[in-house]
Amino acid sequence: MKKLFNTEEYKRLKHLQSHYLTWEKWGPYVSDRSWGSVREDYSKEGDAWNFFPFDHADKRAYRWGEDAIAGYCDRYQTFIFSFAFWNKKDPILKERLFGLTPDQANHGEDVKEYYYHIDATPSHSYLKFLYKYPHNAFPYEDLKEENHKRSAKDREYELIDTGIFDNDEYFDIEIEYAKKNEEDTCIKLTIHNRSEKEASLYVLPQIWFRNNWRQTDKKPEIEQKAHDTAHLLLCDDSKRGPLADIFKDYRLKERYFYGAKEGAVWLCENETNKEKVFSEKNTTSRPKDAFSQKLIENKDIDLSQKGTKGCFCREIVVPPKDSITLHYRLTNEPLKEPLKEVEKIVEKRSIEANEYYDLLAPKKATKEEKLVQRRAYAGLIWSKMIYLFDVGKWLSGDDPKNPPPEERKKGRNFHWRHLNSKRILSMPDKWEYPWFAAWDLAFHCVGFSLFDVSFAKEQLWFLLFDQFLHPNGQVPAYEWEFSDVNPPVQGWACLKVLAAEKKLYGEEDLVFLEKCFHKLLLNFSWWINKVDPNGNNVFEGGFLGLDNITVIDRSVKLPQGALLDQVDGVGWMAMFCLNLMKMALKIAKKNPVYESLATKFFEHFVYIAAAIRKGYWRGYDLFDEEEGFFYSIMVSKDKELTKLKIRSLEGLIPLFAVDLLDQEELDLHPEFKTNFDWFLANRSHLTEKCIQEKEVNGKKQYLFSLVTPKELEKITKYIADDNEFLSSYGIRSVSKFHEINPFSLDGNGITYEPGESVEKIKGGNSNWRGPIWLPTAYLLIDSLRTFDAFYKEDFLVKNQTLKTFTSDLSKRLVSMFLKDEHGKRPIYGDYKKMQEDPHFSDHLLFYEHYHADTGRGLGASHQTGWSALVANLIAEYYE
Repeated sequence: MKKLFNTEEYKRLKHLQSHYLTWEKWGPYVSDRSWGSVREDYSKEGDAWNFFPFDHADKRAYRWGEDAIAGYCDRYQTFIFSFAFWNKKDPILKERLFGLTPDQANHGEDVKEYYYHIDATPSHSYLKFLYKYPHNAFPYEDLKEENHKRSAKDREYELIDTGIFDNDEYFDIEIEYAKKNEEDTCIKLTIHNRSEKEASLYVLPQIWFRNNWRQTDKKPEIEQKAHDTAHLLLCDDSKRGPLADIFKDYRLKERYFYGAKEGAVWLCENETNKEKVFSEKNTTSRPKDAFSQKLIENKDIDLSQKGTKGCFCREIVVPPKDSITLHYRLTNEPLKEPLKEVEKIVEKRSIEANEYYDLLAPKKATKEEKLVQRRAYAGLIWSKMIYLFDVGKWLSGDDPKNPPPEERKKGRNFHWRHLNSKRILSMPDKWEYPWFAAWDLAFHCVGFSLFDVSFAKEQLWFLLFDQFLHPNGQVPAYEWEFSDVNPPVQGWACLKVLAAEKKLYGEEDLVFLEKCFHKLLLNFSWWINKVDPNGNNVFEGGFLGLDNITVIDRSVKLPQGALLDQVDGVGWMAMFCLNLMKMALKIAKKNPVYESLATKFFEHFVYIAAAIRKGYWRGYDLFDEEEGFFYSIMVSKDKELTKLKIRSLEGLIPLFAVDLLDQEELDLHPEFKTNFDWFLANRSHLTEKCIQEKEVNGKKQYLFSLVTPKELEKITKYIADDNEFLSSYGIRSVSKFHEINPFSLDGNGITYEPGESVEKIKGGNSNWRGPIWLPTAYLLIDSLRTFDAFYKEDFLVKNQTLKTFTSDLSKRLVSMFLKDEHGKRPIYGDYKKMQEDPHFSDHLLFYEHYHADTGRGLGASHQTGWSALVANLIAEYYE
């Protein structure tokens, strides 16, 4: 580790002091999409997609955050930089990524662009992004019309299907950011013309202030200044009013933006073009879309006066199969020759990134595996975003001149008025899901822990912080409905992050663990009080993330007073108990008081394990002894039982509740040991199925689990069966058994769907009916490794140990991203261009989920958050 500690990137991370003057002050914190989002929705119906459509995005000022292509901004997004492009054929500037709304597409909302996160360092000292922009007119209408025509049984119509890349008539646009120091950023733009023809492109590097001056006349200013060697825009927010809810008077003051002394310099206001959007009189002659009016509509507009948005505009002609490089600089100091050292600084930071990541990569990993890891890290970092949302202000109205409809005060998220975020958070996908999601974020943190433990810990704490966690203890789920229920995986993530910290640095941050533990106690109480209607330790937990895997919408109450004993809810809560027990024992090493809390969660785990079994208080068992699988059971008001015999991930989740405790650890906690021994001796009828005991070298070892060895043997037969759960590329969410044996209930059915979803319960592009998901696959592998640590050679699956089986399972999952013996990546399916053209095939996308039979990427194309767990699989495979 000494070499790692001596790298420049590690030193930058080690010396981060605050949110105000650090290397993290500037970063890729701009959303890929802000239109169609809940925060921008001020309608009484809550129809976010239609209230602020894509067609308004270039003309209408945002209230809660900007969007851009590879955008770059400061910590509180007061000031933003990004590029806009125009190929001389599109009807609008290419300022943001285009995609379809749920109503326009046949498989839910979806971005219809190709862009890649090439590289990034945790401190944002170096960032690299690739965007593919066609020479010919972007097929906006074709994508809308064709996707709208297609049924749920058809594949999505992608940008590559339009044929726009067939003759290589496109630009590969590389955007690089490299910081000289915390406040000085060099920007390199490389435009590659991939075609055999000369091609022309307008380049508009843009800077602007986020419009947060609605309640004051004090606006920041951007103006052109004379300079000997470059174009210069001077930006100053000294006159702006203070930011709301910030402890300090946060201002950037003077900023200098430099570019080559060619082309035009334009200035306008970041204000809505009311005439075009609302058919009202404009308050400015130079609204937000003034650059587009000047360039594309050829309007005679004076763009020379001061404004709140500025750009340099120049036309670049790129020769065939050639490239042109442009340099820019954004800094807090005036410079005589600002562009002279840009190339040198970019190269230096790129080399430092290589040094840092080369030392983190497994030595025995292949070149392809290291590439996958590196791109996964880049995707995680590029998916950071400033999440600005004061729910109370949003509900009541943040603009006195335009109050929201009264209906909103009892509409979406009205129970969450306390939620107020100005945090940098990891997004699942900054276009598809540009808002934090509670259980997604937990998995993101496990990925971040491989290269930035501090950020991972910070993210987990934010979820539990008072401005996020509800006073009743509920963790906010996601922006569309904070009150929805996501699996309680935060405790598990805390333990995984601490384990990564110990591996990297040889120590564990028990202060962090303790403060998270206290908040998780509140969350656990919420689960017990809110999601266990009969007090029987069997949980109704809403959709619990598995939104399209069941035959009923579990987010709403069942008709006629029926209840659902959700076997996955039981699994998640039993896992939560074991996580809290382990956390308490770790903290108890320094404070023995926590031993009693460890006892509480140990006993609660046992009671949950007993509650799902016949004979404790119920007359039926959630484990089907004959079929050897867990099934949820619906109980009618008249106590009539309906067993939902669906072989799906629901029935595998109970395996996630597993942990080990050995004699040495027990001896460190005398109070807990006394309680533990007493419980085993006096409550053996409860513990016999959930605690296994064996002796290793004269010392006892205990396995906590919801299954006996025989039950585990039955379940793992399903997991390891190619005709059930095992795919060439991982674990299916629904058994292939249901392909010819569908399950139905009240007219709704479950079948095995290996690709895009046909059945929709909660809508969107999510499909749990067969596809492969990295987060749950990773949890299963993690759990099976724990079983193996206890059973070792005494437990075999297909004549191999669980350790060997999980290694094979990891390889299957990782193989989706690697080039096979034919040079093809399964994630790109049958797309010839993406498989054979190195300008496509050498780049990686991390999808939301994957085709269960082919490994083809499905759903959101940049959900690197939890699909970045592939990096963990690679790292752990070589341990």
